[in-house]
Formats: sequence, structure tokens, C-alpha cells
Amino acid sequence: MSFSSQPPAGKYHPIAPIDLPDRRWPTRKTTKAPIWCSVDLRDGNQALIEPMGHDRKRKMFEALVTMGFKEIEVGFPAASQTDFDFVRWLIDNHKIPDDVTIQVLVQCREDLIARTFDAIKGAREAIVHFYNSTSTLQRRVVFGLDTDGIIEIAVNGARWCREGAVRVPETKVRFEYSPESFTGTELPFAKAICEAVMTELGSTASNPVILNLPATVEMASPNHYADQIEWFHRNVGPREAYILSLHPHNDRGTGVGAAELALLAGADRIEGTLFGNGERCGNVDVVTLALNLFTQGIDPALDLSNINGLVQTAEYCNQLPIHPRHPYAGELVYTSFSGSHQDAIKKGFAAMETANDRSWAVPYLPIDPKDVGRSYEAVIRVNSQSGKGGVAFLLERDYGVKPPRRMLIEFSRMVQARAEREEAEVEAGVIWKEFKTAYLKGEDLAHVGLSDYQLTKSGSDHDRFEVDAELIVSGKPVKASGTGTGPIDAFVFGLNEVLGLSLEVCEYKEHALQAGADARAMAYVELKNEDRQTFGAGRSRDIITASLEAVVSAVNRLSVGTSV
Repeated sequence: MSFSSQPPAGKYHPIAPIDLPDRRWPTRKTTKAPIWCSVDLRDGNQALIEPMGHDRKRKMFEALVTMGFKEIEVGFPAASQTDFDFVRWLIDNHKIPDDVTIQVLVQCREDLIARTFDAIKGAREAIVHFYNSTSTLQRRVVFGLDTDGIIEIAVNGARWCREGAVRVPETKVRFEYSPESFTGTELPFAKAICEAVMTELGSTASNPVILNLPATVEMASPNHYADQIEWFHRNVGPREAYILSLHPHNDRGTGVGAAELALLAGADRIEGTLFGNGERCGNVDVVTLALNLFTQGIDPALDLSNINGLVQTAEYCNQLPIHPRHPYAGELVYTSFSGSHQDAIKKGFAAMETANDRSWAVPYLPIDPKDVGRSYEAVIRVNSQSGKGGVAFLLERDYGVKPPRRMLIEFSRMVQARAEREEAEVEAGVIWKEFKTAYLKGEDLAHVGLSDYQLTKSGSDHDRFEVDAELIVSGKPVKASGTGTGPIDAFVFGLNEVLGLSLEVCEYKEHALQAGADARAMAYVELKNEDRQTFGAGRSRDIITASLEAVVSAVNRLSVGTSV
């Protein structure tokens, strides 16, 4: 059967745009975090292959409280005995902090609303979230009712909730109403039903209802949702008598974008889940939303400093993995394999060390991984796509080794060849082993080894150096003596004499590996012999020995044909 990229004629239809020529949200700027409400324990839970039992619910609730959520939807107690029992456990065992309000969901049915108030009895404060579907599609195919019939369902639900609150005088009850499938509802009808609910509840500025506008199914682009929210914000009233809440889903993969634009359009509050778990393509991802604010210098009002812990909790409670490329939280999101990316990141870290201000400015990293409890260990990893920047980063970070640029180019080719050969990532420990084999174990490659040496100064101004070295050449002891303007020059002079070579020093670099009395030194040298040249490295407790070992390494690499 063939498949055409063209949709069947007449099967799908574009969403009609909102008539809002003077829309204001495109020029607005977000300056603060919204009111957050986690629905992990309800909306997220109902979407799980294996819904949470008591222990997983408890662990999730504790994590949400620790993060700083002040409103948490803890279940649908009238629809599930597990949810009912969990709500009662929270209340009876005083597990709800004084600054946290639990929220419970219920349909606009009298018996279910009565059961819901039984569940929350004794709580200090609770939000009763009641809903009915209002979209044209559901009115037609699910309920078979006209708009008056749908409004009647909502108003009856509001009345039953108001009467139920009287039965629990010890609990401060707040109300939330959702016209479910808001994104498929005509805006004038959404206005009519929400204002009818507000009237029934007696909503005021001092006792506002939460009007929650769900993108139960994400049906259009984010700007369309923002237009819907701004229209509602500007036309439904009195505005001070309600908190405008969002409940975006992610069917089009743009739930985060839709939520951000809808905040600009006038919303006050967002309901979502950790990492976007939810029905179908999920709910809006609160972690991503909050850290997007963080990157703009806005306090997200949630503690996200232990992202690894949140991932572990979510994966345990939901029994679902977090994708390795998930924004901010995935295993690989602070990792670069690309050579050009690695080089830019390495240079960015170096620039940060000497920067005069604290502004974060590292290429390819929108936030400092440390701010979310991640380390730099996974920032750069090396595979066949990597270049010298990644190799340099890992050598310096883990082993303090900082070879010169041309040497890095040579060595990175070795690492890349290994990655291609093995078709796998090359870890830092393997890179270090490869480096030692190539450069620090030069005496094993060929016939020259340094046993001992004496260094003295000569000349009227002590500006000349004499080196008397004891070598092992092809297994036999050999003495080499030379003079020069420095220890390396003198040593190279002596090697040329006894080995019959024409060595020239092209580049030399040295640095300490660590501070303290037991400091080690690292030296690198590039040698040329006639038309061939290569690199060597040496490591010792003193820089002179390290330098001479680097020369020996390069000589041995030249002798086996290892050259640039």
C-alpha cells in the first residue's frame, strides 16, 4: 500500500484564527513566575501504564513539596478508592504543610461531588476542581446537548460544590472550574459558561474562583492558544474575580511554547507535570517552563537545584524513563560530541575564569549545569564526530594535561580513529591511556631511554648549560654530552652527536600538573629531524627531567616513523 504525504481531501481542516487585530501579547515580557500547580498525582497518574500505589504517591508528593509547589492536585478521590485513601492519609496524618494547598478533581455530578467533600474533610485548605466538557465536538457526539444544557451541567456543579463547602466548615474551600476542551470551544460560549459559574459561586476579588482553560487537546499553534487566552482575559469579567489558569497538553509538541505565550496573554497560573508526563503526548512540562524562566534571570519559584534527584523520583514514581535529550534534565543535554562544539565550550569555560562579571556565557550551554546539580563531567564526551576540543577538555579536566595545539591535532586523530574502529564513545580514561601509550611511554616504542643525567651551568655569565646524560640505546649504555643555551638545547646537541641525527626543537611547552610539595611537571616538545617531525611528552617531579623525557619520547616516535 502506498502512502501519500498529502492528507485525504476534506479529512482535516485548519483552525479558524481568532479575530484579535489589536492583540497585545506579542510585545509583552514575562517578569515573574506564574502560580504553579502540579497535577502529577492526578493527570499524570491517570496516564500511567501502572498507576501509582500509596508508596509512589507519597514519594511524589514529598518531592513536589520539597520543590516548592504550593498547590498540588493530589487525586480524583470520587473516581478511585486509591486516590480517596491517599487524600485521607495526607489529612489524617498531617502530611500537608501549612503553606501547601491540596487540590482534588471531580466531574459535575452530585454524588461524586459529595464523595469529594468526604475526602477533603478536615483539611486546612483545599481547592475543589470541578469540570465539564464544553467543546462543539463533545457537545455533539458525547453529550447530545445544546449550549443551554451544557451550561446547566456547569451551574449545577457549582451549586453542589458551594453546598458541599458548607458541610466542611473547618476547611477553607476554594473553587476551580474547567471548561474541558476549551481549545475546541467557541469563545463566546466559553465566556457565557464561565461567567454563569462565577455568578453561581459568588466570585469576588476577595474570594476569586480559578478559571482553568485546558488545551485538553492541543489543536493549533501556540499563537492561537495565546489569542484565545488574551480574548478571554479581556472579555470575561469581572477580571478581578477570577484567577486565569492554564492547563496545556502537548499533542502538537508545542505545549511549552503555548504556555509561555499564554502567560504573556494574561494568564496567572499553570497546571502541569514534571517532565511533561500525561495523556497521549503529555501535559506541559513544568521543569522546562521553570528553567526557561531561570535562563532569563527570573526566579522560577521552584527548587530545581537537584535535577538528577527529580529525574530519579519521576522515573520511579511514573515507571517511565526520561529521554536522554529531554531539555535540561536528560542524561546527554549537557554533553557535546561535535568537535566544533567541544572547542567552543572549552574556550567558554576558560573565558569564564577571567571574566569580570558573573554573567553565564559558555557557548552551547544555556545554563550552568552546576545550577541544577549536574557536574561538568558529562559536558564533553568523545566519539568519531569529536575533534581536538573534546579531547583537550577531558585531558585537562581529568588529568591536568594541556598539550600544545598541533600536538592535540595529532593526538585527536588517534582518538578519532579508535572511535571509528570501535564504533563507540571513547571515555576519558581510555583517552588518557592512549595518550600515555603514544607520548609518555616513548622508551617502550624504540631504542632510546634516559637513565640519568647531570646538568651544570658554564660561561662567564653562567648562561650556558652542559648536560651529561646516561642513555640506554638498543639495550646498551651510551653517554651523551652537549652544551647549549638551555637544558633542552644541550641535550639535543648530545643526542645528535651519539645518534647521528639532525634534531631541531620546533616547539616547547611546560606546566605544573598540581600544586604542593609533591607537584609534578609536564613538558611537551616538537622535534624535527630533516624532513620529519613529531611530538613527545614527559612527566616528572621536576620540569628539567620532564623536558628531557619529552625529547626522548619524540626521538623514539621519530625512530618508528611516527611523525606529523
